[in-house]
Amino acid sequence: MHRTLQPELLDSLPSDHPDALHNRRDLRLTNQIVGNHRWMERVLPPLLCASDRVLEIGAGTGELGRRLHRAGVALDGLDLWSRPTVWPGDRLWHQADVRTFAGYAPYAAVCGNLIFHQFSGADLASFGERFRRQVRVVVACEPARRRVSQILYRTLAPLFGANHVSLHDAHVSIAAGFRDDELPRALGLDAATWEVRCTTTALGLYQMIAIRRA
Repeated sequence: MHRTLQPELLDSLPSDHPDALHNRRDLRLTNQIVGNHRWMERVLPPLLCASDRVLEIGAGTGELGRRLHRAGVALDGLDLWSRPTVWPGDRLWHQADVRTFAGYAPYAAVCGNLIFHQFSGADLASFGERFRRQVRVVVACEPARRRVSQILYRTLAPLFGANHVSLHDAHVSIAAGFRDDELPRALGLDAATWEVRCTTTALGLYQMIAIRRA
């Protein structure tokens, strides 16, 4: 199953469109079921020093950022969307395109949940080059590219009320997901400089932890 990128329906909808609102509800349920946020909250804080600042790429509606903030992580957000109302008041929000953002210097770590799969290999190489020179830790949670995951989501998601946007976008997101060491290679996290661990869960998550070698 080769990695393929297709447009997601959500990207064509206004943020307040009923289908977009329903899709965000479906994403929250999916995150709860498969445990993306719980995993990020568990693995990221132990990798940080007390003074470290973290940048969440594709921070979206802010649920993960709020959770990590409550866990004591000094986290700022980066997204094309405007600052969400739930974003902690004492944390920064960068409304910008990750592909052109040039403000990585203050950050010791970068994290992203269900965002890296939305970019082509060329885009990943481009912004990977920007941040890997600055940061010490990269943590990502993405779809694992497995046909069985597409089948399971299409079969089970209607049971919790997923709409047509969620069904379509989950299918194309999984097709754009990662296997083995594809993500660190795309970001340029070479083994000589970075210690990288990539795992795939039974529920279809591709999890990457990358730490710059001393």
